[in-house]
Amino acid sequence: MATKLFVNLPVKDLQKSVEFFTRLGFEFDPRFTDDKATCMIIGADSAVMLLVESRFKEFTKKEIATATTHTETILALSADSREAVDEMVGKALDAGGQPSNEPTDMGGMYGWSFQDIDGHLWEVVWMDSNVLAVETTED
Repeated sequence: MATKLFVNLPVKDLQKSVEFFTRLGFEFDPRFTDDKATCMIIGADSAVMLLVESRFKEFTKKEIATATTHTETILALSADSREAVDEMVGKALDAGGQPSNEPTDMGGMYGWSFQDIDGHLWEVVWMDSNVLAVETTED
């Protein structure tokens, strides 16, 4: 079973994308960064490779979806609190991202979403571990 996740996303302007995600608080691994790609660190076991479209095309024979008009994926990030969800989405909107869906409150789960500057969809979700905890019983 895989233990790490690496997502690859095409971007139009790498520097603008780095600036956008830096404003959201993300850092980048310089070992995997050049003028055509960078590795955005999500957590200890996950990262997003931001690749300029010409570099991204080297990995696929398919056309790149236009994220501003088509949905190719929805990336979801966890947050530590409802306030952290609002803070992250607020930063994204302030940094030039676009709104996606309105905030949703499902009791033990709260989320809100945005589109980054290339139109990729990101959800930020907080889950109350106390509400979502599943008790197991012995038979």
